Formats: sequence, C-alpha cells, structure tokens
Amino acid sequence: MAVSRDKIFRDALELEQSDRAELAKLLVDSLDPSVEEGVEEAWMEEVARRAAELDSGAVQTIPWDTVRARLRGG
Repeated sequence: MAVSRDKIFRDALELEQSDRAELAKLLVDSLDPSVEEGVEEAWMEEVARRAAELDSGAVQTIPWDTVRARLRGG
C-alpha cells in the first residue's frame, strides 16, 4: 500500500527544524537535479558579499511588515 502525501507531510512536520530544512532541500533538488557548474560557488560569494554589506552598515534591512505592505501596494 502506498503512503499518502498527507501522511508523509504529517510525519515530516514531526521532524526537527533542521531535518525539515534538509528534507525540503532534498525535495527541491529532486525536481531539477541538474546544476550548472559554478552556481553553488557563485551563491556562496553572493551571500558573503551581502553579509559583508550588512556588517559594514553599507546596507540596512527592511522589516518584513514594510516589505509585505509594499508588495500589497500599501
């Protein structure tokens, strides 16, 4: 008997947060297993660049409520 999608989801919700994050990554990766060469490194460089901008004060974060209001046109 096949396990239902809903049962898998309920079971997944019982996992620790880090395990749920890893499971989500594995599921997303399974949708398109092909990865362009250098993409992972490029993302790591981008993350490091953005973190450095935050640390230096060159950029500032925007509260989620503000972003949500802008997206909704408010």
